[in-house]
Amino acid sequence: MHAVDVMTPTVVSVSPATGVQEIARLLLAHRISAVPVVDDDLHLLGMVSEGDLMGRVENQAEKPTPWWLALVSSGAETAAGYIKTHGQVARDIMTHPVVQVEEGATVGEIARLLEKRHIKRVPVTRDGRLVGIVSRANLLQGLASTPPASEGTVDDRSLREALNKELEEKLNTVRVNVIVKDGVVELWGLVASDEEMKAVQLAAENQPGVKRIENNLSRMPLGYGAM
Repeated sequence: MHAVDVMTPTVVSVSPATGVQEIARLLLAHRISAVPVVDDDLHLLGMVSEGDLMGRVENQAEKPTPWWLALVSSGAETAAGYIKTHGQVARDIMTHPVVQVEEGATVGEIARLLEKRHIKRVPVTRDGRLVGIVSRANLLQGLASTPPASEGTVDDRSLREALNKELEEKLNTVRVNVIVKDGVVELWGLVASDEEMKAVQLAAENQPGVKRIENNLSRMPLGYGAM
């Protein structure tokens, strides 16, 4: 199984000019810990995480730099730190370059990368353009449905892409992740209502080649995404 088989294809992203308050609202509304920064052509430029925003909060106290740290820090490092903690838009506070994978990376490679870099999710790119994101949850969902030595087939991949397209274009569903193995469709994620859950189930049932559906969808808790 590869990144393209388990990734979430609908990614919440921001532009370099997005303000920090809007980024914070997006993280809260979607209950995610980081958001990619992309240009108009979806080229991946950086990532803004909870840690980047928390660094700004901690800086509000304006703690003085210890004298010994000032001695070993260059002027460039001091300036970079100031921009990071005082910038008002994504381009100023984002982390870059970004740890990323191509859509052909295996789930094993991605799992090792997340562990090595101590990160929770990694953007997936095709020719430098953002096409999805793989989180730890996506990996677990994929690994749970696939024997260790098995790989996703082209037919499974086509089925998944068709269903994702249906969910995005017809139902505007962005919190559902689809895993397909040997024609068996697993539905994971959150829906807003019983009607949405039924609609997602129906969309899967109507896809040619589906042998069975395992519906693991959950209702959003009361107040989800409220600010």
